[in-house]
Parts: sequence; structure tokens; C-alpha cells
Amino acid sequence: MNERHVFITGFPGFIADRLIKKLLLADDALTVTALVESSKLKEAQERRERLELTGPALSQRLRLYVGDVTSMDLGLSGPEYSAVIASTTEVYHLAAAHSIGVDRPTAERVNVGGTRNVIELARDAKRLERFVHFSSAYVSGDRRGVILEDELDEGQGFHNPYEATKAAAERIVEDAKKRLPTIIIRPPAVVGDSKTGEIDRLEGVYHAALLLLGAPTGLPIPFPGDGNAPLNVIPVDYLVDATHALSTSPTTVGKTFHVVDPNPLSARRVYRALAESAGKKETKMRVSPNLTKALLRVPGLERFASSSHQVIDYLNHMAFYNSRNTVDALYGTGIRCPPFPSYVGALVRYVRAYFEKAKSA
Repeated sequence: MNERHVFITGFPGFIADRLIKKLLLADDALTVTALVESSKLKEAQERRERLELTGPALSQRLRLYVGDVTSMDLGLSGPEYSAVIASTTEVYHLAAAHSIGVDRPTAERVNVGGTRNVIELARDAKRLERFVHFSSAYVSGDRRGVILEDELDEGQGFHNPYEATKAAAERIVEDAKKRLPTIIIRPPAVVGDSKTGEIDRLEGVYHAALLLLGAPTGLPIPFPGDGNAPLNVIPVDYLVDATHALSTSPTTVGKTFHVVDPNPLSARRVYRALAESAGKKETKMRVSPNLTKALLRVPGLERFASSSHQVIDYLNHMAFYNSRNTVDALYGTGIRCPPFPSYVGALVRYVRAYFEKAKSA
């Protein structure tokens, strides 16, 4: 019995949706079981139905099980759990509390406890060939300089509970490597599709685009700090393509991969590219990061403040993510991270359409 059966968490979700589609299109015999929270079941069913529009019989090969990564046996019934561990050949763990503004108890429960529970299922899976864990480049916390893919605990502190708990989760996965065929994916900030700009929530780079598009003509939007630090962002289609290639390669088990932009622009140059694409004049004005955080409390801007306060910390953080493992593993596949200027127009067009729709509502 050589059929591939994938078990995946994090569906419905921005990355998981696209990864499932990629897996199904790449292998006509593959089936996917997705763990879905009960509150998201209707949305998951609707997204499964949409798959039918993109390929023959795709939706019939995607099975939905209601459960929760924070529950024992992932909240599955006895028969469901038995069916999963009997058939699963690959596990993709994407479910996470991924907002950088998440509170610590939630982050601990989902990111740490959830990872531990998914690993237990993976250990029980009798035919397991791959356990693919989605971590984060930000497990490096407040470290500066060059960050290597095989480094994890280097005495770093953390900016927020998200970073701290993703690092704790990766430690658990590292320990599981002794018994599981593990692959760890570490993406940086993920933006929309490089062709359409589509994303599920407007934050990070999209907040900057919203501010630029919403600003009155001639009103300069000052930049927080000097902006010389690299701002590493990747489009979701590159992440999905790279993950699929890495997770199906025979040489990647046991390794960690920074799926990042190997040549990131500085935060200032990202801002400049956004301004040019939005038709706004770049300002040379700079303000301190602390003053910027204070300005975000001004009425009218506070709706951006939930995560923007902490995003500002990343704009001036001198961290360089070495991606030698990723570059070597993807050599010859034709899969490369596109440069930010090549797709910034798609991001801004998507935000502009969103902005115009919101204004007319």
C-alpha cells in the first residue's frame, strides 16, 4: 500500500488552504485529512467546495475532521483517531496562534501544547514518512547578526509571547527528531500572493500600504527609526512552492529551513517601494520608534495599533537569516523567492481595492 495520506492542521487558513491545493494538484492519488475547529467548520466546507473549481475531484480527496490541537487526541473520536494513525504518511503542522500580539496563555496553549499533541499523533502513525513543522524565523528572538538554520537556543530573549512559544514548540520538535522523520520550516513575515496580492488579513506591510493610501495628498508619513535593518518578507506562493519541494525531497529529513528572501530589502527600501507603487511621495522624515508607537494611539490610527506597536520593533532589528539549507535543497527546482519590487504592485493593488470597497460600504 503506497498511497500517500496527509494529515494537516491549520485549515482553513491562509497558508494551509494553498498548501492543500498544491498537494492535491501535484499527486492525483493523494488524499488529505484536515483537522478543523468546530467554529470554522462551515468556512472549511465552503473552501473545500471551491477546490472543485480548480481541479477535477479535488474536494472529494479532502476530508474534514472536527477537532482541536489543544485537546487530547486532538479532539478526535476513537474511530477517527484510529483511522488517521493507520493511514497517515505525512503530517503538516501549521495550526498556531500566529499574531505577534497574542497573549501568553493562548500562545502557550496553542503553540506549545498544540505542537506536543500533534507530535503524539505523529508518533502513533504507523506509516509516517514525514513530519513537517511550521515554525518561524522569529524563534531567534532578539538576536542580531547572522542567524543560522541549525541554531535555536543561543541565549536570546524574545520580543513577545509569539516568538517565545514558537521557540519552545521548536525545541519540542527538535527533541522529537530522535524518533520522527522531521522537517522544520521557518518563514519570516508572509505577505500575499505575488501575482494577485491576495491575503486573509491586513497587517504588517499591508498596514503600511493602508496608511499610505489613506493619507491625504501631500501629507508625509514619517518612518520609524533609520530603516537600515533588513525587512524579510516572502509571498505566500513562494512559501507553498518551497515547502512542497522541501517536504517531498528525499534529502531534507532532519533539517531546518529558513524559507526567507535571501536578498531582503532594508525596511526603508520596502517603504520606498510601497510609496512609489501607491503613487505617494516618499518622505525623508524620521521619528523614533517610541514616538511612532505613541502616534498610533491617536484617534483614527488606533485601529492599526493592535499589532503595529510590535511590528515597529522588527523594522529596526538587525537580523540576517542565513538560508544555505534552503538554497541548496531547492537548487535545480527553479523555485526562487521573487524580489520584493517585482510584486509590490500586486500587494498595493489588492490593498487599494480593499480600501475603495471599505470606503463605499
